[in-house]
Amino acid sequence: MKAVVLHEYGGPDKLLYEDVPDPVASQGEVLVRMAATSVNPIDFKLRSGMMKAFWPLELPTILGRDIAGIVRAVGDSVTGFKPGDKVMAVGSKAYAELAVVAAKDLAFIPEDLDLVKAAALPVVTQTGEQLITRAAKIQPGQTVLISGAVGGVGRSAVWTAKKAGAKVIAGVRKSQIKEAESLGADQVLALDDAAAIDKLGFVDTVADTVGGQTGQKLIGKVKQGGIYASVVGPSRQRQHAPDREDRGSPVKTRRINAANHGGGCRCRAAGDSDRSNGSPRRSGEGPGSRRKRWNWENFVTSVTVEL
Repeated sequence: MKAVVLHEYGGPDKLLYEDVPDPVASQGEVLVRMAATSVNPIDFKLRSGMMKAFWPLELPTILGRDIAGIVRAVGDSVTGFKPGDKVMAVGSKAYAELAVVAAKDLAFIPEDLDLVKAAALPVVTQTGEQLITRAAKIQPGQTVLISGAVGGVGRSAVWTAKKAGAKVIAGVRKSQIKEAESLGADQVLALDDAAAIDKLGFVDTVADTVGGQTGQKLIGKVKQGGIYASVVGPSRQRQHAPDREDRGSPVKTRRINAANHGGGCRCRAAGDSDRSNGSPRRSGEGPGSRRKRWNWENFVTSVTVEL
């Protein structure tokens, strides 16, 4: 088969289109004929070597996480899938004509969804869902501000938070307000409007998909004991909270270790017990429903604000 292969860390020029051996589906796995994949931030970070200190690659390798295509073959003990099924998943080695995926990680693609469009969904929807359920740990009735709400991760986070019973504030640019009004959030806030930010009261949680100066501003809006969760990297140990005029000292934060708390860096989720036989998840089971979480290394960070 043809694949895009990375032989050494570096820029896009290090990706070479080559012939490689066809993968074979082993027990519990499914061979998928790829229709499309997508490029996510995790891909260029791995390719460039930005993450090699804690996530080294065994080179040469094939990158890519989003999988969308048609089942070519199934391995032993796989039930629920057959050749010809349209499926999607978060997997690995997706920059290729064929990819092998654990059956328990696959989901059916709805009949009315284009295969190419489906390839843009797995990573972002999984990330947004985990941002809310595992990092922010939203509870019914809480107020959460989601930055970058019209982006792929942001939209998934809004959907998940609403399903969890939270009051959702969609944080966007002024130019995106009209688009954001269709998301189903309880409120839309222009994050590039200083006056609007000033009027915003404290919230239980900030779920940040933007970072940078926006993240710095929003952490000051988290109430005492609240959560600041992010998918764009760890927050600093100490953050200044300019909106707390009566408390000029930095906000103390405590990093939550994903391995111990299930909501942060490099979290690998296990499947639901009722999916242990590799049975598929139906396409109607969206983010936040009772299902097997995508089995991949997701990067989210959450900190608790302690004043």
